[in-house]
Amino acid sequence: MKLAIIGASYLQEPLIQKAKSRGIETHVFAWAAGDVGEKSADYFYPISITEKDEILEKCREIGVDGICTIASDLAAVTVGYVANGLGLIGNPMEAVNVSTNKHLMRQCFEKNGDPSPKSIQVTSVGDLSGVELDYPIIVKPVDRSGSRGITKLETPEGIEEAINRAIEQGFEKCALVEEFAVGQEYSVEYISWKGQHTFLALTKKYTTGAPDFIETGHLEPAPVSSDLLVKVQAVVSHALDSLGVQYGASHSEIKIAPNGDIKIIEIGARMGGDNIGAALVQLSTGYDFIDAVIDVALGNEPKSCKSKESCAGIRFVFTKNDLQCLDELKRCNPEILIEEDVHEITDEKVVDSGSRFGYFMFAADDIKTIEKYMPEMGVE
Repeated sequence: MKLAIIGASYLQEPLIQKAKSRGIETHVFAWAAGDVGEKSADYFYPISITEKDEILEKCREIGVDGICTIASDLAAVTVGYVANGLGLIGNPMEAVNVSTNKHLMRQCFEKNGDPSPKSIQVTSVGDLSGVELDYPIIVKPVDRSGSRGITKLETPEGIEEAINRAIEQGFEKCALVEEFAVGQEYSVEYISWKGQHTFLALTKKYTTGAPDFIETGHLEPAPVSSDLLVKVQAVVSHALDSLGVQYGASHSEIKIAPNGDIKIIEIGARMGGDNIGAALVQLSTGYDFIDAVIDVALGNEPKSCKSKESCAGIRFVFTKNDLQCLDELKRCNPEILIEEDVHEITDEKVVDSGSRFGYFMFAADDIKTIEKYMPEMGVE
């Protein structure tokens, strides 16, 4: 079997290694930048992931049996394009386009009655003339992830600068201005097959808070009531249907207000990053999410059962305080440490998820042990 993988960064490395462990030949496409996947893949092609037609023709020449990616919206567009062009398993291009553009997504949610914040797409501050929005608001690129280009504003002051920042960070050079949804943020992981969506995990998200909302950690399973979990599943499953998601992983970001109201922030028709899909889901549920992504790409129905109920967390390194927490974990609960990848802390400011100084991941049977090592929640 031959599997095409779009992207060669560390995000794709778990996918490459899982496919190789199954005896699947890996064909990896990405701009040559010295990334880990360039060396670990069976075959590497120095073609930018945005060159959809060139990758399509190369995959046709290779005769790949499937194509996939994890944790990248930009790569997901190429995956959908190639899959549709070769008649392989993949989501319809309409679903791919809507799930990788936040403005189109908002329009889709509004049309189908899915709860999400009011928003408007702009290319300059002038586009907001005559538009009434309740503050605070969030300004973000329409087509980026990883907390890039996000600004929260309590008043109109600084909105032009925020819009320009979002536009600079985006590929389509458009920004989304949306009303701020209050509440705790979570992510929801699903695997889909022929339009049937199987819930895998609800993850509690920790962030720096305003103004950048950079993820500082993730906890699975999120400590919510069973009634609220059922409500979350109903909301997200309906939204996946609205987007037209048929196959593969999805990563939904939601906020739950103190009164239980749910707002969908965005949904990506791909696995979540930050080791949520690549590690936390399996650590907390026993479900091999990456294996399921490969199965779907190759046209095989994925397994639907989980094998355990446990707890897992990941904490990202921003300052020496995080390293002190890691030291404490090693002293008091060394048996729960799963993995650490820590770089030298410098004076460089952490501006998005890609500029953090590493992470450490841990798992235990009880949630209290995990919560002890999670970061403080940032202020909205």
